[in-house]
Amino acid sequence: MFAAGNAEIRFDYDSPEREDIMRCLETLYATRAGSQPLDRDFGISWDFIDSPLPVAQQEYSFEVIRKTRMYEKRVKVKEVKFEFDGEGGEMRPVIILGKGEGAWG
Repeated sequence: MFAAGNAEIRFDYDSPEREDIMRCLETLYATRAGSQPLDRDFGISWDFIDSPLPVAQQEYSFEVIRKTRMYEKRVKVKEVKFEFDGEGGEMRPVIILGKGEGAWG
């Protein structure tokens, strides 16, 4: 099972804005694209859900990179990897972020 809504966000740097960035990205990644009135592009598309696993991973990664560039200029996505929970059979995305255009410090 692909648990896209449970994405883990990791930073590769320290920032005084870390909590605000984390809150903004958690909202972005947990929102389904098309569900937000007045900004139908906000959120992550779930079109990949029924795709084979390698395709779903790639499409999700591209979507996270594109939407992060679009909505949160303070960071950039350095890597999207996937961790598997052996007990529940759940796959969780791990998004690793670096400094973006508008980053402090």
